[in-house]
Amino acid sequence: MAKPKAVSGAQTPEEFAREELRRHREAAGLTQEGLGERIFTSGAYVGQMECGTRRLRPEIAELIDGVFGTGDYFIRLARAFKSKQVEEYAVVAQLERLATAIYDYGASLVPGLLQTEAYGRAVIRGSNPTALADYVDGLCAFRLERARLLDDPAGPQLWVILHEAVLRTVVGGPAVMAAQLGHVASYVRAHRITVQVVPFSAGAQGVLGSLVSIMQFADSPDTTYTEGPCVGHLYDDAEVVRRHWGRFDLTRAAALSPEVSLALIESVADDYATCAQR
Repeated sequence: MAKPKAVSGAQTPEEFAREELRRHREAAGLTQEGLGERIFTSGAYVGQMECGTRRLRPEIAELIDGVFGTGDYFIRLARAFKSKQVEEYAVVAQLERLATAIYDYGASLVPGLLQTEAYGRAVIRGSNPTALADYVDGLCAFRLERARLLDDPAGPQLWVILHEAVLRTVVGGPAVMAAQLGHVASYVRAHRITVQVVPFSAGAQGVLGSLVSIMQFADSPDTTYTEGPCVGHLYDDAEVVRRHWGRFDLTRAAALSPEVSLALIESVADDYATCAQR
């Protein structure tokens, strides 16, 4: 199975939307003709959307959501893929589905795969205070769809390192933070992910960057994704990936053990819950 490359020619947003349409249709056991009948169009039209000669329009996307029971996922994709930010995430989302293991580091925010809807919405709105509601809704839908990987037992192994600043940065208010940290802890207790926290006391050790994700694949070289304000970069150069692995290992060595980290996360979550009740 080929892995998309982190260079020009990587999967475009339109290609991502087409792949999602085909994937959901096949998962539902429908032919193109069968889906066409349910959305009051032809199988040929569905084929044209899947091959890119027809754009996925919001009114068609709404009907598709009704068939697949996907809420308003497709209508949000149809609107949000006009966004450059979603374009940057499209290739990453595809890589995450192909990965066998993902190693994430967050310096100040919970990585996208672990964000709750309320937390993710607060993050998006915080960096886009005047954005239209459709834009925010679209990005939220996109992140939640990515996070479905965690509910698949056959999905990639996820190892996350969080700086303590992630736990202490109040995003969306105490109630949102309590729910977000509880969400992270629930996946740890379900033995679905491994999480470590780098404490403030670690000092300069463990300062890896804003957000770094290293992805491993069964049949392809590792890939690194880094993210900063308004921009994300994918790297598949072996030397660049090797350096990221070295820094990730140093960060992991500076972090608390998984057991102590879980206790800290749950303790901070309890503090936020108490504050929210007050």
